[in-house]
Amino acid sequence: MPGGRRVAAVTDARFEVAAGECLALIGESGCGKSVLASALLGLLPGNAQTAGAAHLGDLDLLAADERTLARTVRGRLIGLVPQSPAAHLTPVRTVRSQLEETVAALTATRGRAALRAAAEAAAARAAFPADHLDRHPHQLSGGLAQRAATALALVGDAPLLLADEPTTGLDRDLVDRTADELRRHVDEPGESGGRGRGLLMITHDLSAAERIADRVAVMYAGRIVELATAEDFFGSPGPRHPYSRGLLQALPERAFTPIPGMPPELGDLPDGCAFAARCDRATDTCAAPPPPGTVACHHPHPAEDARA
Repeated sequence: MPGGRRVAAVTDARFEVAAGECLALIGESGCGKSVLASALLGLLPGNAQTAGAAHLGDLDLLAADERTLARTVRGRLIGLVPQSPAAHLTPVRTVRSQLEETVAALTATRGRAALRAAAEAAAARAAFPADHLDRHPHQLSGGLAQRAATALALVGDAPLLLADEPTTGLDRDLVDRTADELRRHVDEPGESGGRGRGLLMITHDLSAAERIADRVAVMYAGRIVELATAEDFFGSPGPRHPYSRGLLQALPERAFTPIPGMPPELGDLPDGCAFAARCDRATDTCAAPPPPGTVACHHPHPAEDARA
């Protein structure tokens, strides 16, 4: 940053996404979810630095050069549903032409009629209306732009899909349909007839996460503070980290109780637990870093009363 200042946007992120699995990454805005996705695709700004490893099969994504990322990874090994689809669509070309170009680049489809049919099929998968295919991005609503971006991401049938807020701007019925299509992408066998594909879904929509996720990772202030199965997280015994529990309790269908305060600035994080200032379970112990594990908390809710 200017003046030599450093900001740790994501720290000690440790997780796996298996073939045939959906991992939902949830947390408030600014906690580092999209930065993490950008790091996996080599799309961080030029002043960013990464450390560690991110393995997709035998390939370390963090060590891969731009040529490998551009020709082997993006679209082919990892599909991306971007957070801001309007910024990722080419403004001077129609949705149809962008879909046909993507189909030609990522599949063996050839011939004008075949490309047209494949583009229309891709649009249908994402519930993008066929009568809007010949429109330009500026002629689309936010929800339609989101569906166009989802259609483009699904074209290559990549073994891993990164969906960054894939339901933004959609009404409830389309949220459910989009989530179900992403789940279908996960469950369908891969080209070799294997266990399907992996999905890392970054979302604020806990209902969408509950609908399709197998596991849930909760991120706060650049760190993953809890990893749990979706069944345990949304059902019984419920989340154990106070922040995770607060996210659920803020839902209208639950207690509708907001979490007090605001997340800390990533450039001014405390030495201990970053959530302590907002937590009603915090003690002096929380001035030290939380213990490692699936629940990064000194005082997690016991499993038997996490939903009490």
